[in-house]
Amino acid sequence: MNITDENDQGVVFRKSTGHYTVHTNGHEIDCELSSRLYKSTHSTADPVAIGDQVRLLDIGQGCGIITEILPRRSKFSRPLPVSGQRVFEQVIAANADQVLPVFAAASPTPKWGLLDRYLVAAEAAGLSSQIVITKMDLASENDALEADLDIYRRIGYPTHLVCASTGEGVEELKQALCGRMSVLVGKSGVGKTSLMNALQPDLGLRVKSVSSGEVGKGRHTTSHLQMFELDFGGRLVDTPGIREFGLWNIHAEELASLFPEMTRYVGQCKFGLSCQHDREPGCAIRKAVMDGHVNPYRYQNYMRLREEL
Repeated sequence: MNITDENDQGVVFRKSTGHYTVHTNGHEIDCELSSRLYKSTHSTADPVAIGDQVRLLDIGQGCGIITEILPRRSKFSRPLPVSGQRVFEQVIAANADQVLPVFAAASPTPKWGLLDRYLVAAEAAGLSSQIVITKMDLASENDALEADLDIYRRIGYPTHLVCASTGEGVEELKQALCGRMSVLVGKSGVGKTSLMNALQPDLGLRVKSVSSGEVGKGRHTTSHLQMFELDFGGRLVDTPGIREFGLWNIHAEELASLFPEMTRYVGQCKFGLSCQHDREPGCAIRKAVMDGHVNPYRYQNYMRLREEL
Protein backbone atom coordinates (compact mmCIF):
# COMPACT_ATOMS: atom_id res chain seq x y z
CA MET A 1 0.00 0.00 0.00
CA ASN A 2 1.37 3.38 -1.02
CA ILE A 3 0.35 6.13 1.38
CA THR A 4 1.03 9.60 0.03
CA ASP A 5 1.84 12.81 1.85
CA GLU A 6 -0.91 13.98 4.21
CA ASN A 7 -0.60 17.47 2.73
CA ASP A 8 -2.60 16.48 -0.36
CA GLN A 9 -5.47 18.92 -0.87
CA GLY A 10 -8.75 18.57 -2.67
CA VAL A 11 -12.32 19.83 -2.98
CA VAL A 12 -15.39 17.93 -1.82
CA PHE A 13 -17.74 17.41 -4.78
CA ARG A 14 -20.17 14.80 -3.47
CA LYS A 15 -21.29 13.50 -0.10
CA SER A 16 -23.58 10.76 1.17
CA THR A 17 -23.77 9.10 4.55
CA GLY A 18 -20.22 8.68 5.82
CA HIS A 19 -18.58 9.07 2.41
CA TYR A 20 -17.16 12.04 0.51
CA THR A 21 -15.91 12.25 -3.06
CA VAL A 22 -12.89 14.55 -3.18
CA HIS A 23 -11.35 15.87 -6.40
CA THR A 24 -7.58 16.08 -6.03
CA ASN A 25 -4.63 16.01 -8.41
CA GLY A 26 -6.89 15.37 -11.40
CA HIS A 27 -8.78 12.37 -10.01
CA GLU A 28 -11.48 11.38 -7.53
CA ILE A 29 -10.91 9.77 -4.14
CA ASP A 30 -13.63 8.18 -1.98
CA CYS A 31 -12.91 9.49 1.52
CA GLU A 32 -14.05 8.93 5.07
CA LEU A 33 -13.50 11.21 8.06
CA SER A 34 -10.51 10.88 10.34
CA SER A 35 -11.44 9.82 13.87
CA ARG A 36 -10.71 13.35 15.12
CA LEU A 37 -13.12 14.97 12.66
CA TYR A 38 -15.71 12.25 13.26
CA LYS A 39 -15.74 13.11 16.97
CA SER A 40 -16.48 16.75 16.10
CA THR A 41 -19.95 15.80 14.81
CA HIS A 42 -21.35 16.34 18.31
CA SER A 43 -21.73 20.05 17.47
CA THR A 44 -22.74 19.91 13.83
CA ALA A 45 -24.77 17.67 11.54
CA ASP A 46 -21.67 16.98 9.44
CA PRO A 47 -18.34 18.81 9.69
CA VAL A 48 -17.69 18.47 5.94
CA ALA A 49 -19.70 20.35 3.32
CA ILE A 50 -19.87 20.37 -0.45
CA GLY A 51 -17.27 22.84 -1.71
CA ASP A 52 -14.97 22.42 1.28
CA GLN A 53 -11.26 22.48 0.60
CA VAL A 54 -9.73 19.67 2.63
CA ARG A 55 -6.45 17.99 3.43
CA LEU A 56 -6.48 14.26 3.00
CA LEU A 57 -4.42 11.13 3.40
CA ASP A 58 -4.46 9.06 0.20
CA ILE A 59 -4.35 5.41 1.32
CA GLY A 60 -4.43 3.97 -2.19
CA GLN A 61 -6.92 2.13 -4.41
CA GLY A 62 -9.00 5.28 -4.79
CA CYS A 63 -9.60 5.67 -1.06
CA GLY A 64 -8.57 8.32 1.43
CA ILE A 65 -9.13 9.89 4.83
CA ILE A 66 -10.04 13.56 5.31
CA THR A 67 -7.80 14.91 8.05
CA GLU A 68 -8.48 18.65 7.97
CA ILE A 69 -11.06 21.14 6.69
CA LEU A 70 -9.39 24.32 5.48
CA PRO A 71 -10.82 27.75 6.40
CA ARG A 72 -13.98 28.65 4.52
CA ARG A 73 -14.54 31.99 2.77
CA SER A 74 -18.31 31.50 3.01
CA LYS A 75 -20.90 29.00 4.20
CA PHE A 76 -24.60 28.70 3.39
CA SER A 77 -26.38 26.98 6.28
CA ARG A 78 -29.72 26.00 7.74
CA PRO A 79 -30.77 24.42 11.06
CA LEU A 80 -31.28 20.66 11.04
CA PRO A 81 -33.16 18.87 13.85
CA VAL A 82 -31.41 15.55 14.44
CA SER A 83 -32.65 13.81 17.56
CA GLY A 84 -34.98 14.87 20.33
CA GLN A 85 -34.93 18.65 20.70
CA ARG A 86 -31.36 19.11 19.48
CA VAL A 87 -30.75 21.29 16.46
CA PHE A 88 -27.51 21.22 14.49
CA GLU A 89 -26.04 23.43 11.81
CA GLN A 90 -26.18 21.91 8.35
CA VAL A 91 -23.73 23.64 6.04
CA ILE A 92 -25.35 23.18 2.64
CA ALA A 93 -22.34 24.50 0.73
CA ALA A 94 -18.98 26.03 1.59
CA ASN A 95 -16.98 28.56 -0.43
CA ALA A 96 -19.88 29.39 -2.76
CA ASP A 97 -20.20 32.68 -4.63
CA GLN A 98 -23.96 32.93 -5.06
CA VAL A 99 -27.29 31.32 -4.24
CA LEU A 100 -29.94 30.66 -6.89
CA PRO A 101 -33.43 30.16 -5.41
CA VAL A 102 -35.47 28.26 -8.00
CA PHE A 103 -39.26 28.56 -8.25
CA ALA A 104 -41.71 27.43 -10.92
CA ALA A 105 -43.95 29.99 -12.61
CA ALA A 106 -46.80 27.60 -11.75
CA SER A 107 -47.37 23.98 -10.70
CA PRO A 108 -46.37 24.46 -7.94
CA THR A 109 -47.31 28.09 -7.32
CA PRO A 110 -44.36 30.11 -5.94
CA LYS A 111 -44.19 30.60 -2.17
CA TRP A 112 -42.53 34.00 -1.85
CA GLY A 113 -42.18 33.64 1.92
CA LEU A 114 -39.78 30.75 1.25
CA LEU A 115 -37.89 32.92 -1.23
CA ASP A 116 -37.41 35.55 1.48
CA ARG A 117 -35.93 32.88 3.74
CA TYR A 118 -33.42 31.90 1.07
CA LEU A 119 -32.52 35.53 0.40
CA VAL A 120 -32.06 36.35 4.10
CA ALA A 121 -29.84 33.28 4.60
CA ALA A 122 -27.75 34.28 1.58
CA GLU A 123 -27.43 37.88 2.83
CA ALA A 124 -26.32 36.58 6.24
CA ALA A 125 -23.68 34.45 4.53
CA GLY A 126 -22.43 37.39 2.47
CA LEU A 127 -23.55 35.73 -0.77
CA SER A 128 -25.29 37.34 -3.72
CA SER A 129 -28.59 35.90 -4.98
CA GLN A 130 -30.17 35.50 -8.40
CA ILE A 131 -33.79 34.37 -8.63
CA VAL A 132 -34.62 31.70 -11.22
CA ILE A 133 -38.19 31.10 -12.41
CA THR A 134 -38.67 27.85 -14.35
CA LYS A 135 -41.62 26.45 -16.34
CA MET A 136 -42.24 29.75 -18.09
CA ASP A 137 -44.44 27.84 -20.51
CA LEU A 138 -46.95 27.77 -17.62
CA ALA A 139 -46.66 31.49 -16.82
CA SER A 140 -50.15 32.18 -18.17
CA GLU A 141 -51.49 30.19 -15.21
CA ASN A 142 -50.07 32.75 -12.76
CA ASP A 143 -51.44 36.23 -13.42
CA ALA A 144 -49.57 37.72 -10.44
CA LEU A 145 -46.10 36.46 -11.44
CA GLU A 146 -44.73 39.63 -13.05
CA ALA A 147 -46.03 41.90 -10.29
CA ASP A 148 -44.59 39.63 -7.61
CA LEU A 149 -41.19 39.45 -9.32
CA ASP A 150 -41.14 43.22 -9.77
CA ILE A 151 -40.97 43.56 -5.97
CA TYR A 152 -37.61 41.76 -6.01
CA ARG A 153 -36.32 43.47 -9.15
CA ARG A 154 -36.89 46.85 -7.50
CA ILE A 155 -34.82 45.73 -4.51
CA GLY A 156 -31.98 44.78 -6.88
CA TYR A 157 -32.22 41.00 -7.11
CA PRO A 158 -31.59 39.77 -10.68
CA THR A 159 -34.29 37.45 -12.01
CA HIS A 160 -34.04 34.83 -14.74
CA LEU A 161 -37.14 33.57 -16.56
CA VAL A 162 -36.37 30.14 -17.97
CA CYS A 163 -38.17 27.42 -19.90
CA ALA A 164 -36.17 24.19 -20.15
CA SER A 165 -38.29 22.83 -23.01
CA THR A 166 -37.93 25.88 -25.29
CA GLY A 167 -34.53 27.14 -24.14
CA GLU A 168 -35.94 30.54 -23.12
CA GLY A 169 -33.52 32.33 -20.80
CA VAL A 170 -30.98 29.48 -20.70
CA GLU A 171 -28.10 31.36 -22.35
CA GLU A 172 -28.55 34.35 -20.06
CA LEU A 173 -28.52 32.06 -17.03
CA LYS A 174 -25.33 30.39 -18.26
CA GLN A 175 -23.66 33.79 -18.31
CA ALA A 176 -24.72 34.36 -14.69
CA LEU A 177 -23.23 30.98 -13.68
CA CYS A 178 -20.00 31.17 -15.67
CA GLY A 179 -16.86 31.29 -13.53
CA ARG A 180 -18.74 31.15 -10.22
CA MET A 181 -19.71 28.50 -7.68
CA SER A 182 -23.50 28.58 -7.48
CA VAL A 183 -25.96 26.82 -5.17
CA LEU A 184 -29.39 25.79 -6.47
CA VAL A 185 -32.09 25.73 -3.78
CA GLY A 186 -35.78 25.08 -4.15
CA LYS A 187 -38.67 22.78 -3.33
CA SER A 188 -39.15 19.46 -5.08
CA GLY A 189 -41.15 19.76 -8.28
CA VAL A 190 -39.94 23.19 -9.40
CA GLY A 191 -37.96 21.71 -12.29
CA LYS A 192 -34.37 21.84 -11.09
CA THR A 193 -33.41 18.60 -12.87
CA SER A 194 -34.88 19.80 -16.19
CA LEU A 195 -33.12 23.12 -15.68
CA MET A 196 -29.79 21.38 -15.19
CA ASN A 197 -30.33 19.31 -18.35
CA ALA A 198 -31.04 22.53 -20.26
CA LEU A 199 -27.86 24.13 -18.95
CA GLN A 200 -25.71 21.12 -19.84
CA PRO A 201 -26.90 17.96 -21.63
CA ASP A 202 -27.47 15.01 -19.26
CA LEU A 203 -26.32 17.03 -16.22
CA GLY A 204 -29.64 16.58 -14.43
CA LEU A 205 -29.74 12.91 -15.37
CA ARG A 206 -26.61 12.36 -13.29
CA VAL A 207 -28.59 13.23 -10.18
CA LYS A 208 -29.77 10.12 -8.37
CA SER A 209 -33.56 9.96 -8.51
CA VAL A 210 -36.16 8.38 -6.28
CA SER A 211 -39.91 8.17 -6.72
CA SER A 212 -41.53 9.80 -3.73
CA GLY A 213 -43.78 12.71 -2.88
CA GLU A 214 -47.38 13.50 -3.61
CA VAL A 215 -49.01 14.76 -6.76
CA GLY A 216 -49.30 18.55 -6.63
CA LYS A 217 -46.62 18.86 -3.97
CA GLY A 218 -43.70 17.91 -6.19
CA ARG A 219 -41.51 14.85 -6.27
CA HIS A 220 -38.30 14.54 -4.35
CA THR A 221 -35.66 13.82 -7.00
CA THR A 222 -32.32 14.51 -5.33
CA SER A 223 -31.10 12.11 -2.64
CA HIS A 224 -27.67 13.52 -1.87
CA LEU A 225 -25.61 16.67 -2.18
CA GLN A 226 -23.42 17.03 -5.23
CA MET A 227 -21.39 19.66 -7.10
CA PHE A 228 -20.82 19.59 -10.85
CA GLU A 229 -18.23 21.18 -13.11
CA LEU A 230 -19.92 23.20 -15.84
CA ASP A 231 -18.56 22.84 -19.36
CA PHE A 232 -18.95 26.58 -19.93
CA GLY A 233 -17.09 27.43 -16.70
CA GLY A 234 -18.07 27.44 -13.06
CA ARG A 235 -19.47 24.93 -10.59
CA LEU A 236 -23.06 24.14 -9.67
CA VAL A 237 -24.25 22.62 -6.38
CA ASP A 238 -27.53 20.73 -6.52
CA THR A 239 -29.44 20.37 -3.24
CA PRO A 240 -32.33 18.13 -2.21
CA GLY A 241 -35.82 19.59 -2.50
CA ILE A 242 -36.57 21.24 0.85
CA ARG A 243 -40.17 21.90 1.90
CA GLU A 244 -39.14 24.22 4.73
CA PHE A 245 -36.03 26.31 5.24
CA GLY A 246 -35.10 27.65 8.67
CA LEU A 247 -32.61 30.40 9.48
CA TRP A 248 -29.42 29.46 11.27
CA ASN A 249 -27.70 31.72 13.83
CA ILE A 250 -29.54 34.88 12.78
CA HIS A 251 -30.67 37.16 15.61
CA ALA A 252 -33.86 39.21 15.64
CA GLU A 253 -32.02 42.52 16.05
CA GLU A 254 -29.98 41.96 12.86
CA LEU A 255 -32.82 40.68 10.67
CA ALA A 256 -33.84 44.06 9.22
CA SER A 257 -30.30 44.65 7.98
CA LEU A 258 -30.62 41.44 5.93
CA PHE A 259 -33.50 42.96 3.95
CA PRO A 260 -31.55 45.27 1.58
CA GLU A 261 -34.42 47.74 1.14
CA MET A 262 -34.67 48.18 4.93
CA THR A 263 -30.97 48.54 5.71
CA ARG A 264 -30.83 52.32 5.18
CA TYR A 265 -33.60 52.84 7.75
CA VAL A 266 -32.13 50.71 10.55
CA GLY A 267 -31.30 52.91 13.55
CA GLN A 268 -32.78 56.02 11.93
CA CYS A 269 -35.54 56.70 14.47
CA LYS A 270 -35.49 57.78 18.13
CA PHE A 271 -35.43 54.15 19.26
CA GLY A 272 -32.16 53.54 17.44
CA LEU A 273 -30.98 49.96 17.07
CA SER A 274 -33.37 48.82 19.81
CA CYS A 275 -36.40 49.51 17.57
CA GLN A 276 -38.32 46.33 16.79
CA HIS A 277 -40.07 47.98 13.81
CA ASP A 278 -43.44 46.85 15.10
CA ARG A 279 -45.52 49.32 17.11
CA GLU A 280 -42.95 51.98 18.01
CA PRO A 281 -44.20 55.48 17.10
CA GLY A 282 -41.95 57.11 14.53
CA CYS A 283 -40.29 53.86 13.41
CA ALA A 284 -38.31 54.66 10.26
CA ILE A 285 -38.99 51.28 8.64
CA ARG A 286 -42.75 51.48 9.24
CA LYS A 287 -42.73 54.99 7.77
CA ALA A 288 -40.83 53.65 4.74
CA VAL A 289 -43.57 51.05 4.27
CA MET A 290 -46.28 53.72 4.41
CA ASP A 291 -44.30 55.94 2.01
CA GLY A 292 -43.98 53.08 -0.50
CA HIS A 293 -40.22 52.60 -0.15
CA VAL A 294 -40.56 49.13 1.45
CA ASN A 295 -43.09 46.69 0.04
CA PRO A 296 -45.80 45.80 2.59
CA TYR A 297 -45.61 42.10 1.75
CA ARG A 298 -41.88 42.02 2.37
CA TYR A 299 -42.43 43.88 5.65
CA GLN A 300 -45.03 41.30 6.70
CA ASN A 301 -42.60 38.49 5.91
CA TYR A 302 -39.95 40.29 7.94
CA MET A 303 -42.29 40.41 10.94
CA ARG A 304 -43.15 36.71 10.59
CA LEU A 305 -39.48 35.76 10.49
CA ARG A 306 -38.68 37.99 13.45
CA GLU A 307 -41.29 36.20 15.55
CA GLU A 308 -39.50 32.91 14.89
CA LEU A 309 -36.08 34.14 16.00
